[in-house]
Amino acid sequence: MNTAPYNTAPHNPAPHSPAPHSPAPHSPAPHSPAPRTAPPYDTRPHDTEARDPAPPPLVDRFGRVHTDLRVSLTDRCNLRCTYCMPAEGLPWLGRAGLLGDDEVVRLVRIAVERLGVRSVRLTGGEPLLRRGLAGLVGRIAPLGAELSLTTNGIGLARAAAGLAAAGLGRVNVSLDTLRPERFAAITRRDRIGDVLAGLAAARAAGLGPVKVNAVPVRGVNDDEIVELVEFAVGHGYRMRFIESMPLDAQGAWDRSAMVTAAEVLAALGERFDLVPVGRSGNAPAEEWRIAGTDAVVGVIASVTRPFCGGCDRVRLTADGQLRACLFATEESDLRALLRGGADDAAIEAAWRAAVAGKGPGHAVGSAEFVRPDRPMSAIGG
Repeated sequence: MNTAPYNTAPHNPAPHSPAPHSPAPHSPAPHSPAPRTAPPYDTRPHDTEARDPAPPPLVDRFGRVHTDLRVSLTDRCNLRCTYCMPAEGLPWLGRAGLLGDDEVVRLVRIAVERLGVRSVRLTGGEPLLRRGLAGLVGRIAPLGAELSLTTNGIGLARAAAGLAAAGLGRVNVSLDTLRPERFAAITRRDRIGDVLAGLAAARAAGLGPVKVNAVPVRGVNDDEIVELVEFAVGHGYRMRFIESMPLDAQGAWDRSAMVTAAEVLAALGERFDLVPVGRSGNAPAEEWRIAGTDAVVGVIASVTRPFCGGCDRVRLTADGQLRACLFATEESDLRALLRGGADDAAIEAAWRAAVAGKGPGHAVGSAEFVRPDRPMSAIGG
């Protein structure tokens, strides 16, 4: 087991509302790879009986099939974005509380082989702070799921080639502004050059499509919406705008400061002719193609156009807690099962039970909404 999960060294670095009915039936998960012999370093409990290559779907009580797993590798971050956390940072998880590499690999294997997960995204905090990340990617990639990573881009320039060689498929990079002084004000770090270099390195390494994520905030960076798209198109990236959500550690989220999807599209419509592409499967982003080009821009309208009715995602926090929804107020402790000697069947059963109880939606903006105890950095994006 990796005894140092994160790196503490200095770094130099068409719109719709939730469906009122169950979503349409999903296709069964693709066949999993043939059973493999456990590598010498893997001492996990492993069931010996033959497994059906097409496991039963991971389904909730509303009929939603879950095939997308977000895995947080650390709650630590080397930026201090104003919409995410205070300037002094947060109390980070202790090293012993984080899942080690063997534990992460085992849970991902169970998800892919026994639960039908087809897409895995590594998140944080900032996942590039995880020591030995390329080695971990190299162990997850052969499991057969599509593998991607969300990052703030700090350190990506030096890591991109190695991650691509290890089997990473693509990256999402957060970039809220192109102006150095504004970047420093938003993130409380003067590191925009590192992010731009990381984007270029990711593209050169073949980690595409390289997606650029921005959170527009009224009076902060909402005047750069068109500029960000022009930048992305010019460099071959795919731009996406995300509505801000009530997941900041300070509890200071203000809906009136949130730039809505409609406002983003109105701003873009003044500059571009947008052709609706729609939504790819159960992906969170609605997409539009810029007429006359192959460039695509996406908007993730989690608040004003929630897509809970087709949600296919589950999240695993860095300390091994399973969350069936980003805004969940309850978690299932898979770390305790791992460290208590549970076999794969027991972990699968706990996972299925947690997802079966998933609610209909997050209810942001309604009287019933309850903020989760964890901020975004501790949940995983």
